Amino acid sequence: MFKKDRMFPRFALYGFLKNLRFFDPFIILIFRESGLTFLQIGLLYSIRDVATNILEVPTGVFADAFGRRKTMVMAFLAYIASFIVFYIFASFPLYALAMVLFAFGEAFRSGTHKALILEYLTINKMEHLKVEYYGRTRSASQFGSAINALIAAALVFYSGSYRVMFLAAMIPYTLDLFNLMSYPRELDGELMHISKETVGAQMKATLKDFVGMLTDFKALRAILNSSSFSGLFKATKDYLQPILESFALSLPFFLLLSDKQRGAVVIGAVYFVIYLCTSYASRSAANFSRRFSSLGRAINLTFLGGAGLLFLSGLATWGNLTALSIFVFLGFYILHNLRRPMNVAFISDQISHRVMASGLSVESQFTTILTAIFAPLLGFLADRFGVGAALTVLGAGVLAMFVFVRVDEAVVRE
Repeated sequence: MFKKDRMFPRFALYGFLKNLRFFDPFIILIFRESGLTFLQIGLLYSIRDVATNILEVPTGVFADAFGRRKTMVMAFLAYIASFIVFYIFASFPLYALAMVLFAFGEAFRSGTHKALILEYLTINKMEHLKVEYYGRTRSASQFGSAINALIAAALVFYSGSYRVMFLAAMIPYTLDLFNLMSYPRELDGELMHISKETVGAQMKATLKDFVGMLTDFKALRAILNSSSFSGLFKATKDYLQPILESFALSLPFFLLLSDKQRGAVVIGAVYFVIYLCTSYASRSAANFSRRFSSLGRAINLTFLGGAGLLFLSGLATWGNLTALSIFVFLGFYILHNLRRPMNVAFISDQISHRVMASGLSVESQFTTILTAIFAPLLGFLADRFGVGAALTVLGAGVLAMFVFVRVDEAVVRE
């Protein structure tokens, strides 16, 4: 049975503060206001993800070899630097620079905090609670996103500006920096203080484990299943924003408010509901997975369900059934957050805890590759044929990928 312990509040606080990115519910609208096309927005996502991809493996190895806590601190410093650039400037080239700085943060962070949690569970002989523990900490992250939506909407409503949200986001990220610095040193893992003479040997040993993980067919399929769905989610999730804006402007309410204020009210309210639902979904991931004969079966069926929901949302948007599209998008968000704790647990069963940060960084690396492909393709299709058609085509394409990423369902629950 799950019980909260001394580290759970700090793990949960990390996720809560990390998700106070006030610009997130409006990021596509910010870029569109700056005059960018959907293709340029997709290219910015690709720049972010390609840069993250280049840095992913080295930073994962750095975390395992030199300390996960230091890696997380470096991540948050890079995030804060990117927020400063986004706030001061508003052009495609400088947005690209900000995306590269953001990529440094993503590369240092991705997989590393999950590895800290999994290391803590291993030390305290709580590995059997992986889905529940990670699911509940992720629930705190999603609750942070719900609160984030309300604060972001209030900032836009009262300031009349999208850009101020980059400045405001520096506050929770600075607080999270201090939270991470309070983590115990034992969570850095087996690789602690390394002298200059042994650095080369240690790096070779870590890389050997890392390469060995990639040659394991079952582990690779688990990573590809998770990363292809996550890449689809990352590339498409923000397209809910123009759908919501269109919906807000079509409503016969709040007519005395400006278009930006009306959009802020609707977007803030909808995202608040979405993230309350996804918070509950993450918390319920363990119970949800037990409804299936195996964890692998749960992962496979939710992959098909999520890609199918995106396909349906695209069709609804294409047919001007905006309310239905928003409702189906909600299901897509919920399934993603049900899957994430299950994917982390499934992947962690395939690889050694010694290289956990590297292993989870590989999953993030594949996610960034696929997002870098999906995002500009989606942007091109949206500029050419509309958002609805773009979502429909991409959803159908990922459904077709299932045959290549289906994971093993052989382990049946007793």
